Amino acid sequence: MADYRHLLVEERDGVAWVTLNRPERLNAMNAALIADLNAFFGGLNARSAARVVVLRAAGRAFCAGLDLKEMQDGGARKSVDAMLEVQKNVRDVMLAMRRCPQPVISIVQGAASGGGFALALASDIRLLAPDARMNVAFIRVGLSGCDVGVSYFLPRLVGASVAAELMLTGRFLEAQRALALGLASRVAELPALQDEAAALAADMLAGTPLGLRLTKDALSFAIDAPSLEAAIAMEDRNQVLCTQGGDFSEGIAAFLEKRPPRYGGMKGQG
Repeated sequence: MADYRHLLVEERDGVAWVTLNRPERLNAMNAALIADLNAFFGGLNARSAARVVVLRAAGRAFCAGLDLKEMQDGGARKSVDAMLEVQKNVRDVMLAMRRCPQPVISIVQGAASGGGFALALASDIRLLAPDARMNVAFIRVGLSGCDVGVSYFLPRLVGASVAAELMLTGRFLEAQRALALGLASRVAELPALQDEAAALAADMLAGTPLGLRLTKDALSFAIDAPSLEAAIAMEDRNQVLCTQGGDFSEGIAAFLEKRPPRYGGMKGQG
């Protein structure tokens, strides 16, 4: 297990429970936390012990975005090249979350602003506490509202009109409206959300390792598929690949025998 400064990572039974751990700064992303997130998500692959990730946060907020105080305390204004490196480091977290084969479930309480909102949007499933408030904070601090993947994720999740409203104004999106828009799967108190995340992870782990990985993969491609035929071609590829390993035969046998499957992981699948 890697050493992290601002992440707590606990892996058990195929699930990585990852906790943002800067509660005194509302889990705002400083250089160390950004490095931790890149190291964790960038290090995930199909051979990782964790097959599902639950991303959550310590304290009363999920993530207040970039740590502007740390940036301001840095002194002299950074050059264009230096700022581009900062920008790339943050955006690489979202790319790594989408590229990793593990589904990511986020549990959001309190503020999820700017980069914190982007973390939630880059997740596959969002569970919100009643006090969750998310906004495109960039537009309120002298920046464009289009940042670290938000302009890609948000229109696809809530539609162009609502995305424009949120990105052009920086207004907060409350939990119940997020649920109504389909951005969140559930709104409940934190203990119930922890249980729901565990239940979702257990249901995901009931699938084969290859099937779970290819499902996330194809879902991501289907969002941008140029046609129905292109999406179905990806589905055809997935299904044929899944039939080639022993886990497919085991899944059929377990279904017919009315018992839990005993999958052998990636053995014999490529």
